[in-house]
Amino acid sequence: MAAAKTRTSTFSRNLSTAAPSHGPGLKCGPNGTVFLSSGIPDLDKILGGGFPLGSLVMVMEDAEAPHHMLLLRNFMAQGLVLGQPLLYSSPARDPRGFLGTLPSPAASKDDKSRERDPDQEKGLRIAWQYKKYLGESQLDGQRDSKHEYSNEFDLRKPLERHFINGPRIDCVSIQDCPDLSTLRDRCATFLSQFPRNDGSISCAGRIAIQSFCAPQCAYSNMVRVGYPSFIRYLKSMVRSSNSVAIITFPPLLSPSFCKRWQHMADTLLSVKAIQDEDKELAQLLTGYQDMVGFLNVHKVARINTQVPVILEATTFSIKLQKRRYLVLELEHHMARQVVGLVPPRQGTSTFDCIPQNNSTHDSNKMRNNQKSRP
Repeated sequence: MAAAKTRTSTFSRNLSTAAPSHGPGLKCGPNGTVFLSSGIPDLDKILGGGFPLGSLVMVMEDAEAPHHMLLLRNFMAQGLVLGQPLLYSSPARDPRGFLGTLPSPAASKDDKSRERDPDQEKGLRIAWQYKKYLGESQLDGQRDSKHEYSNEFDLRKPLERHFINGPRIDCVSIQDCPDLSTLRDRCATFLSQFPRNDGSISCAGRIAIQSFCAPQCAYSNMVRVGYPSFIRYLKSMVRSSNSVAIITFPPLLSPSFCKRWQHMADTLLSVKAIQDEDKELAQLLTGYQDMVGFLNVHKVARINTQVPVILEATTFSIKLQKRRYLVLELEHHMARQVVGLVPPRQGTSTFDCIPQNNSTHDSNKMRNNQKSRP
């Protein structure tokens, strides 16, 4: 007797394919990408989730203020809190001493007061009957999923020692290096720990290079040959691994070379300081007292897609809320001269404060001229 055939329906659930599980600090994105947090929740939202794995991030420094260090510190601190390996390179003689300046995650009490949403609480009360289908551990995991991916850091509180003294932290000083071979070998050894495959990702690495090609480096004279080749090599190594590399470079370099290197970046950011006690900016911008500078997004990484990313804006204000938390906000009353502090890239929109009264006055004037004609 032949075995009875099971009837399949188009509405049957496919249980064969399951989403791969990832370690803490990683989040799935569109087109098969996996995001890694920048350490700044607002920047993650602006970029669409964070930095994609396998991407190279470049930050253009400002000559007047070290605001790029805020981005670098949060990026490094986020990785250490999540237990992700870190490779840090600096032109300082003792780069490990910089780890003592990393910020600590904000207290849990402050997180609850800052992240409580009444609409979300209302939604949980309406869907109370669905709690019986989930275990308590799953509910707790969903509540703490945001903390596992990204944290808010208190800039006044240093990171605890047990995070800094971890075994998976590698620091490289490039001050006395005659060439880039030492840094290249260290990066290759570090990235070999995170080979990319189609399975689950248990851990991801972070590379932070501060003030690359600074004048105090011994190899700064070979910038025409060594720097572009190193960037291409690092980008190819990062693209084939589960890691993210962020590089900051000083503004004292040649503009032609800066334009050439910027095309190699997957994500390109720049920071700009503002003058102290600027009365014109104080009248134009809200929350000027908490503002320390501007962040301009020139380029957003596009991996596994050809569709360009269209942002709501490209210029954001950098604020220190309560002088502790780093916040990025969009200024809706930003005038053209304010946005002009950071040169906008081609093809991006800027904010124009043009009153509508001028257009109304011109239209009335044209009507009067037409009536006065014979």
